Amino acid sequence: MTQKIVITDWTFSDLSIEEQMAQADGATLVGKQCKSAADVIALVGDADAVITQFAKIDAAVIGAMQRARVIVRYGIGVDNVDLDAARQRNIPVCNVPDYCMDEVADQTLAFILATTRQVVPNTLHLRAGKWGLASPLTAMQALKNLTVGVIGFGRIGREVVSRLRAFKCRVVVFDPVVPATEITQHGAQPAASLDELLAQADIVTPHCPSTAQTRKMFNADAFAKMKPGAIFINVGRGDLADTAALTAALQSGKLSGAALDVFDPEPIPAEHPVLKMPNVIVAAHIASASPPAVRKLRESAAALALKALRGEPLPNIVNGVKSAT
Repeated sequence: MTQKIVITDWTFSDLSIEEQMAQADGATLVGKQCKSAADVIALVGDADAVITQFAKIDAAVIGAMQRARVIVRYGIGVDNVDLDAARQRNIPVCNVPDYCMDEVADQTLAFILATTRQVVPNTLHLRAGKWGLASPLTAMQALKNLTVGVIGFGRIGREVVSRLRAFKCRVVVFDPVVPATEITQHGAQPAASLDELLAQADIVTPHCPSTAQTRKMFNADAFAKMKPGAIFINVGRGDLADTAALTAALQSGKLSGAALDVFDPEPIPAEHPVLKMPNVIVAAHIASASPPAVRKLRESAAALALKALRGEPLPNIVNGVKSAT
């Protein structure tokens, strides 16, 4: 019987890369832009491998999988997949952890520079026929004079720190699972706690996964502990921040600005007040985007699915299942 790979949803123009790889291995590929849980359940029942991007792969969906030997996420985060349910069924869940590191780190620096140099307000000011500064002089900052707090010292966090060092700013890092000596070796200063980092940083940028421990870590209490006038950058996961608390911190002036590529929920509602704030830069979850990054993502995801179909050992298993067989 021909083995079957299904793709529940995607944001690419087509699935030609995945189709070519599947055909070369003698597998069948079926893709459907699933719009509901019922669509996903109907699709995955006879799949040997499931690739997903944003569709919710919950316990009910996993329970409908009769033959699945792997679930692959198009991306780094796996918060749309119920890892425990997959583990109970002995289905490994794999991600693609080493794509888009440069793109996301570049986007982080672009956001930091745009907010500290007031790029968007000054562009809009001039387009409106006005000359001169669009914001108070105090809003125009040089990174050399600022402290940037980086939360999470994984692949992307390290790339962000590497870029920040060129701007001569002080960089403070908090990551409870990384030794302080390792952070110091990369030219940053370790913080003993999140509170310590928040009290020092003029700019805060989290680069950690969405987990039970990190969801809404930026709540009203966390924003209250930040320096008055601090800037919040988020290119990681929207649910790292409590949306209502973030909005309130911006409205009150506790935060002087923010730059956000991710939201909770996504898409952000069209009437959300954040979209009307002149001190907030927004993008539609595009930090990972570039032609090479997207190609690598697609090829890596398809390769993982095909490895599972061939019974080969799988890399990047994130839910503790040791074997695809």
